[in-house]
Amino acid sequence: MTVVTRFAPSPTGYLHVGGARTALYCWLYAKKTKGQFVLRIEDTDKERSTEASIQAILDGMGWLGLQWDQGPFYQSKRMDRYREVANQLLAEGHAYRCYCSKERLEQMRADQTAARQKPRYDGHCRDRKEPGEGPFVIRFRNPAEGAVHFEDLVHGSLVFQNIELDDLVIARTDGVPTYNFSVVVDDWDMNITHVIRGDDHINNTPRQVNILAALGAKPPIYAHVPMILGPDGKRLSKRHGAVSVMQYREDGFLPEALLNYLVRLGWSHGDQEIFSLDEMIEYFEIKDINRAAASFNPEKLLWLNQHYIRTLDPSRVASELAWHMAQQGIDPKQGPALTDLLQAQGDRCKTLKEMAEKSRYFYTDSVVCPPDLASKHLTQEARSHLAALRDRFAALPEWRAEAIHQAVNDVAEGLGLKLGKIAQPLRVAVTGGTVSPPIDATLKLLGPARTLARLDALTASN
Repeated sequence: MTVVTRFAPSPTGYLHVGGARTALYCWLYAKKTKGQFVLRIEDTDKERSTEASIQAILDGMGWLGLQWDQGPFYQSKRMDRYREVANQLLAEGHAYRCYCSKERLEQMRADQTAARQKPRYDGHCRDRKEPGEGPFVIRFRNPAEGAVHFEDLVHGSLVFQNIELDDLVIARTDGVPTYNFSVVVDDWDMNITHVIRGDDHINNTPRQVNILAALGAKPPIYAHVPMILGPDGKRLSKRHGAVSVMQYREDGFLPEALLNYLVRLGWSHGDQEIFSLDEMIEYFEIKDINRAAASFNPEKLLWLNQHYIRTLDPSRVASELAWHMAQQGIDPKQGPALTDLLQAQGDRCKTLKEMAEKSRYFYTDSVVCPPDLASKHLTQEARSHLAALRDRFAALPEWRAEAIHQAVNDVAEGLGLKLGKIAQPLRVAVTGGTVSPPIDATLKLLGPARTLARLDALTASN
């Protein structure tokens, strides 16, 4: 049997981290078993589904590198197939037309609620012999007896009594299929063998299993993964910060870091924290997914991101950093190679957005020093010291970090100063701030032309 998994988001918003984790688990299991990973867009909700949301899902999957083997398939293009299967169920007696008005259904639910009964359809049209008049929906004739048993790969053996399941609507008045029906038809037609999805769908599963049974189809194997909670223990949402996958890109995270974080958010392999993609594929087992909800820890994600900034192939990180440079209007061609910048800034920045912001002075012809820093660090005395240092720099035969460091040391000693008394004013003069990589590394990246020009500008402003 070839394993076929699927990720089936509704395009009513961005790709959120919960959906991304589900997609990752589906993708990993397909890769581990040398199976197929299907992407299906569940866009039957015409009012809420948008092209922008579809693109956001595709962009998010692409950025994460979760490439699908089949699809994307769009439910909106399969309406004829849903009608065909609904008519088949009607013809075989597994479904029926329900003519109950909206007012009758509302009153029925109100009466049931008042009587402290579980709101459910009362079967008014279930055994109707004569066709009615006016609009109707199609309901599935759920078995009235027995139970649905299935083995969930995360939660174990689950049992649902059919008496607790009412006759759900499978096609609305306008003919549009409902979620539980279209999902069944899609999973059946696409030969889905394993459904890995959020545990908020557990109650949908027995209904879907019964529809599959009525169609004579074998149900897939189910695995329902727990939800993700925010640091406050409540379901992860916008109030906890970024929840969109592409927002994490904009905030400066690497996809490798986000994938590594998401795979551990409910799954583990011993005490290992860092996983390459190949290791994720090798070690991933659905049975190792935790049943309990996982809590999102932004600090842990930041730690992972900085780890990947420092340890991934610099050319790989540089490609993402270039994107952030462009977002901030910085031309990376107007300064040091991004791979060299990463070596200097990798230990100092937790995100690529932060790195781009803190590295702007390497790629501009001049810097602006805030007045408070200038008055504190660029005094007349400091400027005279920097003028002496400028001459020493101009005489260097090679612009190397070691030579730069020696020049700063020699000038400080010649003036009877501690190194910091000249290094910090120098840093402020050439970067416009008080924080940068070590001064020799900073000047090496900045280059002799920009270094001398900024010291000359300081002297000219006296």
